[in-house]
Amino acid sequence: MSSPKSVLITGCSTGGIGHGLALIFQRKGFIVFATARDISKMSDLGALPNIHLLALDVTSKTSIQEAVKSVAALTDGRGLDILVNNSGQQYTMPMTDIVEEEARRMFDVNFWGVFAVTQAFVDMVIAVKGVIVNMASISGYWYTPYMTVYNASKAALVMFGETLRLELSPFGVRVVSVIAGAVDTNIMRNSPVPELPESSRYFAARKQIIDLAAGADNDGLKRMSVKAFAEKVVNDVLQGANGRIWRGEYSSIVRLSNVMMPTAVLPRENEILVEAPVNLEALSSFRPLLRLLIQNHVIRSYSYDAIRDEIHLVCATQRD
Repeated sequence: MSSPKSVLITGCSTGGIGHGLALIFQRKGFIVFATARDISKMSDLGALPNIHLLALDVTSKTSIQEAVKSVAALTDGRGLDILVNNSGQQYTMPMTDIVEEEARRMFDVNFWGVFAVTQAFVDMVIAVKGVIVNMASISGYWYTPYMTVYNASKAALVMFGETLRLELSPFGVRVVSVIAGAVDTNIMRNSPVPELPESSRYFAARKQIIDLAAGADNDGLKRMSVKAFAEKVVNDVLQGANGRIWRGEYSSIVRLSNVMMPTAVLPRENEILVEAPVNLEALSSFRPLLRLLIQNHVIRSYSYDAIRDEIHLVCATQRD
C-alpha cells in the first residue's frame, strides 16, 4: 500500500486561504503540514487526523531549516508532494508616504519568504516530481492606487513562479501560480491601519485610503468564500494544473481586461480621490464591478452595453 501524499502550506492562520487549503487537502487524504508563525492561531487544525502543526516564520532561515528537518523526519525522507507558498501581508499607503522599512518587511514575506521556502524545500519536491503552488493575486495585474508595493510584490511573485516553472520542468515538477481574486479572508481585517502624516499630499483622501486598507470601500463587491476558493484551487492542482490559474471573484474579468481592454491614462494631478467619472446607477446590478474597473483605469470608452455583454460572457464561461 502506497504512503499518503504530503503537502506543506505556509500561512495557515484561521480565517485565511492557507487554513482553508489545509482542510481540503486533509479531506482528500493528504498528510498536511500546516504552518504559521504562531501555532495558536491555527490550533483548531491540530485536532484533525493527519495534520501536523509547525511553527514557521518565512523570513527566518533558522525557522525554515527547522521546518525542513521536521518534514523530512515525519515523511521518513520520502519527499514533499506539494508545497504551497501562501503566507502574505498587505501594506496600503501612497508611494510618497511609504515607510521603507515597512515596505521591505512586507516584501520579505510576500516575495523573499516564498523564495527562501521554495529553495529550502525544492529538493524534497523534485524527489517525488511534485508541485509548487504560489498564491499570487489579481493585484499583480491590477493598478490599485495606494497599494504600490503590495501590487509589486504580487507581480514579482507571478514572474518568479512562471520562470521557475520552466526551470523545474525538466525534473518533472509543476509550478502553479494562483492569481487569486476577491476572497473573504482576514488579510484586510488584520492589516495595520494606514497612518498618513498631515503633510501628505493625499491627506484629504485619508478616509478612502483607510477604507481601502480595511476592505470597507468595496461598495458591495462580492467575495468568494475561503472554502469555495480552496476547493477550486485544490481540484485544479490535483487535476494537473500548471502555470497560471485564475480563481476567486473578479479574477476572470481582470484576466479579460489584461488581454482585451486598453488601460487609460493616469488620473490628472489634481484628482486626489480616485472616483468613477460616470454615473454607475444606470447599471445597478453591475455597479460594484464597473466601479472597480473604472477606478483602476481599465475601462475608458466602452459603452455600458458593451461592458455588460463582456461581463455576461466571462461569467458564463466561469460557472464551473
